[in-house]
This record gives sequence, structure tokens and C-alpha cells, in this order.
Amino acid sequence: MKTASIIMILGSLLLLGLFKFPLWNIMLGAPQYPDPLGMNIYIDGIKGVEEFDLQNIDGINHYIGMKTIPKPEEMWEFSVFPKVILGMSVLGVIIGLLGFFGKVSYKFFLGWFVLMAVLGLLGMYDFNNWLISYGSDLDPNAIIKVTNPDGSPMSYKPPLFGFQKLLNFDVTSLPHIGGYLMFVGMLLTLIASWLGRKASLKTSTA
Repeated sequence: MKTASIIMILGSLLLLGLFKFPLWNIMLGAPQYPDPLGMNIYIDGIKGVEEFDLQNIDGINHYIGMKTIPKPEEMWEFSVFPKVILGMSVLGVIIGLLGFFGKVSYKFFLGWFVLMAVLGLLGMYDFNNWLISYGSDLDPNAIIKVTNPDGSPMSYKPPLFGFQKLLNFDVTSLPHIGGYLMFVGMLLTLIASWLGRKASLKTSTA
């Protein structure tokens, strides 16, 4: 159980990487931009991959009526997400320490993983809703208006995950370092619960 507890602590601590590294990355490439434009989504805000990327993306979006990329104070998520990640990391470490000293069973490890998975899915759902709003709520007085074949306004929603063609832009949306650290951390806590269960079964049959 002690090995499982140490892995649980390490997995929980990996979440803290989200305070340094981006969670997600969106890149936009087009013939007129030999160097693609990109934005990194952190848990507390959005930054350009290069210095002027956000400014250039906002400039392009202005022509089709998209809103400017939000600042941290314009989205409640950027104040709530850091608290959630910190809270889950601290909770995971506490559970790991309690497991190390035999105060809780492996079921608490699994419970932490389930809770984190639910919070992660809710975060992805919220992020996707923001992308829908960002790409669909367009200014009717925009300089350029592009419609679908049926005459309805075209949506410029970037993909939540993967690749998509938006007009002449190739848009790619993938996890970044912070996202991978979070996934590895969660995987470690799942492994910890499995090892803890194994240790518990050995103890009960001894």
C-alpha cells in the first residue's frame, strides 16, 4: 500500500504543472502566414505562441465579426480553474499520505480519480461551449460575411480536438504540456488505486 500511496502523491503533484505549462494549444496556418499563428490556453488565461499572435488573430477575426480573444478577467473560468486544480492536487497528496500511514483504503485513490475525471469532462464541455460561442456569435455588421450553401451564417468554431479546415485556414487543436502532465497524473492515480487494491487483497488473504 505504501508504494501505491507514493504513486498517488506523485500523480497528484503532476497537476501543479498546469500552473506553468499550457493546458491546450490551437494553431492556425494559411498561405499568407508561412509561420502559423497560435494561442496557448492556460488555466488562468490565453497567451500567444509568439508575441503578436493574439493581436494578429484578433485582427483576422475582426473581418468576419468574431469577438476578440478574452482576457483573464472576462471569463470566470480563469479564476476558478486554478483553485480547482490546486484543491485537487492538495486533496490527492493528503489522501496519498493517509494511505501511506494506513488511515484510508485504495478506494479513496479511485474516488479521487473519478472526481478528477468528472471535473475534467465538465471543463472540456465548458471549453467546447466557449468555442461554439466564439465561432458562432458573429457581428452582423462584419466586413466579410460567409454563409453555408443553405444561406445560414457559417460557423468558425475551432475544433475541440484535432484538425479542421476553416476557410483558407488549417486549424489544429491539441493538448499541450500541461494537459499531458494532467493526463499522466490521473493515470498514475488510477495505477495507484489498482496497486492499492492488489495490496489490500494480499493482506486479506494472508
